[in-house]
Amino acid sequence: MLRWNSCFKPLYLKSFKGYTFYSTNNTDGIKNTRHRNVTDAFVKKLCSSIGQQNVSTLLAVREQCGMDEGYHGISPSDVVVFPQSQDQICEIAKLCSSYSVPMIPRGTGTGLEFGVGAILGGLCIDLRNMTSILEVNEEDFDCIVQSGVTRKSLGSHLRSTGLMFPIDPGADASIGGMVSTSASGTNAVRYGTMKENVLNLEVVLADGRILHTAGPTRRTRKSAAGYNLTELFVGSEGTLGIISKVTLRLHAMPQMMISAICSFPTIQNAVQSVVNVLQCSIPVARIELMDEVSMAISCLYSSLDYPLTPSLFLEFHGSEESVKNQAKEVEEITKMNKGSSFLWSSNAEERTKLWKARHEIFYAVLAQKSGYKVVTTDVCVPISQLTKMVVKTKEDIMNSGLLGAIVGHVGDGNFHTLLLYDPQNKEEIDMVHTLENKITRRALLLHGTCTGEHGIGVGKMSFLEEEIGQVGIQVMRSLKQALDPHNLMNPGKVLKPLV
Repeated sequence: MLRWNSCFKPLYLKSFKGYTFYSTNNTDGIKNTRHRNVTDAFVKKLCSSIGQQNVSTLLAVREQCGMDEGYHGISPSDVVVFPQSQDQICEIAKLCSSYSVPMIPRGTGTGLEFGVGAILGGLCIDLRNMTSILEVNEEDFDCIVQSGVTRKSLGSHLRSTGLMFPIDPGADASIGGMVSTSASGTNAVRYGTMKENVLNLEVVLADGRILHTAGPTRRTRKSAAGYNLTELFVGSEGTLGIISKVTLRLHAMPQMMISAICSFPTIQNAVQSVVNVLQCSIPVARIELMDEVSMAISCLYSSLDYPLTPSLFLEFHGSEESVKNQAKEVEEITKMNKGSSFLWSSNAEERTKLWKARHEIFYAVLAQKSGYKVVTTDVCVPISQLTKMVVKTKEDIMNSGLLGAIVGHVGDGNFHTLLLYDPQNKEEIDMVHTLENKITRRALLLHGTCTGEHGIGVGKMSFLEEEIGQVGIQVMRSLKQALDPHNLMNPGKVLKPLV
């Protein structure tokens, strides 16, 4: 007889921003997260349907799949499944629907807003084995991949074709996860976000039906055929369905890529340079900001030797002539704002080293104090408000007494604060969340958004209501009800539970 895993240990209740979920980091109360409908009979049918080797109730596996890179804690599901195909995902969804078991899709777990936490228990659908690159259509500049394919593995596969997939959130996230959170990253200023680079999706709905958001086999660059179902699912964070296959837009590899770093005496000088560059419509591929705190932390962590002042990281793509012209114009603008001469690199290895500090900043901040955690803000504002937003945020961090770094994809008006705090110190917890709320609400007042790329998850549900209003929330609830009437798809995320 199949038995429930005996090492199932109790998890502890934790409250955050008015929402309750489970964490192993607290001892306020005890509650077992096993969902009432995850019975031995359910697990038996699951094993029979997709193979016992693809099902796990081991605590270590469930905990690993019930956490992400953020600070929210751990909330494991009752069972984890590892489907190998779309057919298996359909069988899983049908079984969960018949037993009323929540489903939580998972990619690589590199998110920051707890989208993978099994708040209400249920079944984690881990897509790590869905890693086939099914088609690369070189003449059409597109490809079709399973959702578990990672960004770096796709890049390696495309290298010989002269094509590239440019969305770069830093982490080696899965393509399905990047779709779910509408990821973007350092190249978005030129190539757009996931919304602009997804042509079609294959989605398994809560009842096991298969939806092709642009129609079966469709992969055109544009279409005026009905509602835009593809963009409905981009950014839906697993609350509307399970993404099993993605059709992506690809881009030609530039003839030349040149990277540069420029340092400034103040953060205001740096940000104003970005605004001036964008107002001149210079097509930079990347333009990233790091303040003096993040530069000092990163250079120490990554053993790099750059000026420890506010800095811009830039990259230019195109023909040799166009790249040189772009770089010359940008360098003139930065000098007008007291920027230093550019530190250049065109060699691929040197460019990778140049960007190392930017990509590793999250882990560099975490490494500053053992046991500490990081709250990451993700605001985005119109370009005209960017200087004001960043300068005010810098003042707030300095006045708080917390260690906080500012980094960002400022070419899109999007930047992050990385706020380090002691999770055992209630005063610091209150301080860090008060500061987070202040930064986010200022962005909303300046006509911005609470999240440029990380998503809502559990941490930003209140901000979502402030941002889009009651009518917007009602429409979102209607869509959720239509596609997931029993609230089984990643429940408790994006939209606040109705009381």
